Amino acid sequence: MMSFLPDLHEGHAPITLQLLFRDAIDAFHDWKPGEPEPSVMHEGTLVPISTVFDAMRECTDILPKTARELVTERLTKPWDGEGPLDVMTFSTAARVMAVLIRKRRLQEGEAPSVFVQTEGCAASPLH
Repeated sequence: MMSFLPDLHEGHAPITLQLLFRDAIDAFHDWKPGEPEPSVMHEGTLVPISTVFDAMRECTDILPKTARELVTERLTKPWDGEGPLDVMTFSTAARVMAVLIRKRRLQEGEAPSVFVQTEGCAASPLH
């Protein structure tokens, strides 16, 4: 799938993508029942949060503690990280967030969202 988000380099995300990931987590937490999936702004384009999480599925960088806490507070079971410091990679967090989005859509009986890009960019299909 072609993406307009920055690419990972050998499993590492550029800081712009890491910050966008944090914005996507914040947007998820602000998502009110009945509203469509939130988007975050990247270089003048609204990007659905699921697209941001999908872009980070292979990221091996360690998620900052504050972001990890935002992810784990939504879990139904306590997070048991790998290693003594309960580290979580962006990859793990991205997969958790993708599951939470799917759960949310199912709870609301929502069909998968179609996203509209601005500024004349070609739309990428979501899966």
